[in-house]
Amino acid sequence: MLDSAVHAYLRSVAGARAHRAGPFVIRFDEHDDALPFNYAVPDDHSAPTADEVAALVAVFRERARTPRLEYLPQAAPKVEDALLVAGFTEEGRYPVLVCSPDEAVDAPVDSAVRVVLVTDEAGLWRVARVMNETFEAPEANEHDVARLRRVLNGGGLVAAAVDTITGEVLGAGQIGSPHQGVAEVAGIAVRASHRRRGIAGAVTALLTRAGADAGITMPFLTPADDGAARVYARVGYRKVGEALHISLR
Repeated sequence: MLDSAVHAYLRSVAGARAHRAGPFVIRFDEHDDALPFNYAVPDDHSAPTADEVAALVAVFRERARTPRLEYLPQAAPKVEDALLVAGFTEEGRYPVLVCSPDEAVDAPVDSAVRVVLVTDEAGLWRVARVMNETFEAPEANEHDVARLRRVLNGGGLVAAAVDTITGEVLGAGQIGSPHQGVAEVAGIAVRASHRRRGIAGAVTALLTRAGADAGITMPFLTPADDGAARVYARVGYRKVGEALHISLR
């Protein structure tokens, strides 16, 4: 089932440094306390007890991280009630969209913009700077670049939209290291000065199509709002489920 496949991918992102607390697998970033890099995923069909939720919270607190989960509630429908009883509150519900590589539609973009895959160190730094600027994170550092490098080392892809005249990186994105053919398109970022010009769609289309050569047969993403969802829909993405982000502040 798609829900289980996405959950398996999310657990794989934690890698060898994954932590387990009861029926939860936890991803921590020891260098970055930003919410998207620190979250738990429940086991499919789990029904956590109050003690298991308390143990989950304790693991996050020990590491000075906000206790939170990112998961597909349809794969573990009994988890949400247990979290709500413990005081967790919903951050948001986001559509899960998928698009097979052969269904991706090229997005029109200005002829002065070229969308390319990035593998070199200098390019990764430029991508990290655009992503951090777009998402209002601190200035990019070595850890941000190392995170992108791990994506590449795991078989994922990083892309950039480049101004062909100035060489400036105007937008960027990534698709994660695949797990059984599944990977997430994420970090789609465009400088404020160049938004609404088709760059986000063009970066998404390239990552989706190029993912086939990396063994990615089911790319997925979770748009943050309706505007982003419309961009991805034009590339060929369609809704297949829902993701829940929930935390204990």
